[in-house]
Amino acid sequence: MPGQADRNAIEIRDVRKVFGSGENPVVALDTVSVPIRENEFFTLLGPSGCGKTTLLRLIAGFDFPTSGEILLYGRDIAPLPPYKRPVNTVFQSYALFPHMTVAQNIAFGLEMLGRPKAETDARVAEMLKLVRMEQLASRRTSQISGGQQQRVALARALAPQPKVLLLDEPLSALDYKLRKEMQIELKRLQHETGITFIFVTHDQEEALTMSDRIAVMSAGRVLQVGAPREIYDSPADRFVADFIGESNFLRAEMAGMNGARARARLASGVEIEARLPEGFSPGESVTVVVRPEHAQLVAADFDSSMPGTIENIVYLGTDTHFHLRLDGGEAFVVRRQNSPNAASTFEKGARVGILIGSTAAQILRD
Repeated sequence: MPGQADRNAIEIRDVRKVFGSGENPVVALDTVSVPIRENEFFTLLGPSGCGKTTLLRLIAGFDFPTSGEILLYGRDIAPLPPYKRPVNTVFQSYALFPHMTVAQNIAFGLEMLGRPKAETDARVAEMLKLVRMEQLASRRTSQISGGQQQRVALARALAPQPKVLLLDEPLSALDYKLRKEMQIELKRLQHETGITFIFVTHDQEEALTMSDRIAVMSAGRVLQVGAPREIYDSPADRFVADFIGESNFLRAEMAGMNGARARARLASGVEIEARLPEGFSPGESVTVVVRPEHAQLVAADFDSSMPGTIENIVYLGTDTHFHLRLDGGEAFVVRRQNSPNAASTFEKGARVGILIGSTAAQILRD
C-alpha cells in the first residue's frame, strides 16, 4: 500500500467536457487525465480558453463532465452536487458579504453546516489567527483592503476544513507588490493547514513561485505535468517552452546522436550540443530551445561560440537583456544578472560570440 505522501486527493480520469451540440460543439476539455496528490499545491496553468477554469468547475461540482471520472480519495464525485463535496472554492471576486464583519463572514459557512456556536466561535478564532486578522475581526469587509479581503475569503473557505481547496485566479485583482506577498502567504497557509490546494492561473510567475507541481494546459489538453524546475528546464514541447518564461528558438538539423545527447547544426553552420528527448532521428529538422539566462556573451573570436551582432541593450534593474542577431539571421536574447561589479564591456553594434553550456540547450520537434 502506498504511503500517505503518495496518495491522490483528486484524480481526473479521461475527462471530456463538450459545450453545445449539433454541428459546432465546443470541446473545452479533451480527454484530460491528471492525478493531484494529497497535501499538494497543484497549479493549472495556461492561457485564457485553455480549459483550466472549466476543469476547476468540474471538480467543484458547478458543472458536470460529458464523460470520464473525477475521483476524490478514490470515490467518484462527478455525479455529486457541490454541497455534497468536501471541496471549497475561493473565487476571483472573493464573494464576501459587505454588510457582515470579518468574523461573521468566516463563520457563515460553519453556521450553514449547523455547527454548534462554541465550535464555530473557536474555529473562527483559529482562522483569524491563521490569516493574521485578529485585530480586524469586528471590521466590516467593505472597510478593509483588497489584500485583507482576500485573506478573509481564504479563512472562510478553510474554516469547514475541506479536503481540497480550489482557487480560481484569486490574486489577479491585487497590485503587483501585494500579489507577490500573497503568493508567499498562500504557500504558507497550504503548508500549515495540510489541505490540497488546486490553483488556477495564467501567470507563469505565480505558478513557478507557489506550486509543488504544475499542469500546463492548451486547447483543452494537458501538455505537461511536473515540478516547476522540471517544466522550466525540460519543457515537453515548444508551447510549454514558449509559455513558461522566455526562450530562444533556433532552427536546426540533427547532426549526430549519442544517447540522450545530440549535435545540432544551426542555420549559421555552427554545431552545438543539446539534450535530446526520445524519438528523434538523424537529419531531422528540429528546434533548439535556449533560455536567455543560460547563454553567455563572449568575445567574437571565442572558440565554439555562435557569432552575432548586438542590436539592442535593455537595462531592467535586476538584469540586462542583450538583443542580438545571429549570423544565420535569427534573433537571440542573452540575459545577464546585474551586480555592482558587472559593468558591461559590450556595446550596441558590437560583434560578439554566444557561448551555450553543454546542458543549456534542448531539442524540440520542429
